[in-house]
Amino acid sequence: MTISMSHDSYGKSDVRVMKVTHSPEGDSVVEYSVDIRVEGDFAEGYYTGDNTHVLPTDTMKNTVYILARKHDFDSPEAFALILARHFVDNHPHADRAFATVTERPWARLSPGGKTHPQGFTQATNERRTAYVDHSAEVTVVEGGLTDLVILKSTNSGFSDFLRDEYTTLQDAADRVLATSLTASWSYASPEVDFNAAFDKARTALLQTFADHQSLSVQHTLYAMGEEALKVAEEIDGVHIEMPNKHNLPVDLSPFGLDNPHEILMPIDEPSGFIEATLLRE
Repeated sequence: MTISMSHDSYGKSDVRVMKVTHSPEGDSVVEYSVDIRVEGDFAEGYYTGDNTHVLPTDTMKNTVYILARKHDFDSPEAFALILARHFVDNHPHADRAFATVTERPWARLSPGGKTHPQGFTQATNERRTAYVDHSAEVTVVEGGLTDLVILKSTNSGFSDFLRDEYTTLQDAADRVLATSLTASWSYASPEVDFNAAFDKARTALLQTFADHQSLSVQHTLYAMGEEALKVAEEIDGVHIEMPNKHNLPVDLSPFGLDNPHEILMPIDEPSGFIEATLLRE
């Protein structure tokens, strides 16, 4: 019997790092969770246990901290590029490196309406994401966000859908639409202004979600992606995931009360899942 290994890679996951930058105008704080993975000439480590070409994953962890100290960067995309390029440029047995950086945002405290120079808070589950795939031949950079919970209280319906013998759902001319938004986009170049592109894409997604007269989650998802591509010329394509976060009307008729979609029961499971990828032509 002949056995071959079709693919291999290894790395370090969930390396958490915080960087505090002090300034007379006020400090800044970034917190990242980093995944590093490399591909290359590592097969003997699998076949024979020869670790000659294998950089320890503990060294990869240390590298995250050292490069965070040595370099200035203003976005998770920029830090992901620093990491991926380091492993390819400095380790000849690594042909390709992948870096995923997820930012846990900190915002300045504003007690009494005045921004504090050293006080911070975490007020959202939203995470900004960055991904770099780097080799000597090509560098691919992606950005995005995940776990951004958004809701619109009206201007959303779902009706005239396909029915079969198992369908019980009724038409809804107006309903609450809520989702946990995940979006990722590919940058046209690794040299763009990542923060400006992120802000434009995020704003377009949220503004369209809020304003769109929705006939379905699919309908609004497409409109959101279309607008992001229109306003953020730095991106070539966008992938959006919008799982439903259902809020079901409670039947109050046994108590002699009506319920014009005002008293709702939030549920987490089961949930619908809708996704699509839009590309610039």
